[in-house]
Amino acid sequence: MSAPLRTRPAARRRPATVPFATIPAVLTVGIVGAGRVGATLGAALAAVGHRVVATTGSSGASQARVALLLPTVSRRATAEVARAATDLLLIAVPDDALAGVVAGLAAEGALRPGQVVAHTSGAHGLAVLAPAVAVGVRPLALHPAMTFTGTPDDLSRLSGISYGVTAPAELRPLAARLVADLGGVPEWIGEADRPLYHAALAHGANHLVTLVNEAADRLRDAGVAQPEKVLAPLLRAALENALRLGDDALTGPVARGDAGTVARHLTQLTATAPESVPAYLALARRTADRAMAAGRLRPVDAEPLLGVLDRDQSGVAA
Repeated sequence: MSAPLRTRPAARRRPATVPFATIPAVLTVGIVGAGRVGATLGAALAAVGHRVVATTGSSGASQARVALLLPTVSRRATAEVARAATDLLLIAVPDDALAGVVAGLAAEGALRPGQVVAHTSGAHGLAVLAPAVAVGVRPLALHPAMTFTGTPDDLSRLSGISYGVTAPAELRPLAARLVADLGGVPEWIGEADRPLYHAALAHGANHLVTLVNEAADRLRDAGVAQPEKVLAPLLRAALENALRLGDDALTGPVARGDAGTVARHLTQLTATAPESVPAYLALARRTADRAMAAGRLRPVDAEPLLGVLDRDQSGVAA
């Protein structure tokens, strides 16, 4: 008697996919998040011939941006935008909201196999798109390394900027094409490196804005009526030199080891704007470290300076 046939367990069904070659040259695009980034990138994609068919945007500010940058694009609910974006759905929402938006769209059945879903978060890679991938979506992280105002001026700033891109191998050609369509250059960032990549950009750009405004405020405290006129040529030169020369661009009392000058700075800041002292101390100490590492500041010359910084740091901590 022959042995009974054993039935094989049913194979786990995988989401259907669409061959890469079927993605058309002209993409049908939807934008979830009509903030500064989403509206600007949507306008840039439309300007090179892609069909931007729908966007979200219920707040007054979002409606104004859509009217300004995407005047022919209809505003719809999030799920409706996702369904209309048959080729590319661009999600441009705050970092902490991204996971919820993706999970919600997947749960509602608003995504379809083969659709490319890209987000513009610098901090996230592809993992945040896992619920979309589970239903057959193709994931893409596409972060423009630029600051945005949400006005037409942003479009002129896109030419030549870098995009932090994380993509599966099969989607890299499309990612490179999208970046080229936007006038940019791709920087391929590994999934695990996304937080470090984003931290570097935030440290350089966002903290720069804070630093410049702190300097302007202290100049006002010193009686300067138009601090921007004093700062503009100085800061432009400092930025250009830093980008060109690195640590060799360092100048000023910390790089020279002028402990007495730094001590007077701290005394005056403590009396006038004590809230600025911790940031000054942290940046001065880091500047000293970099100046020593670059050979710009000899350790023997740094000792009195570091003593001032350590003494004041202890006072701030206390």
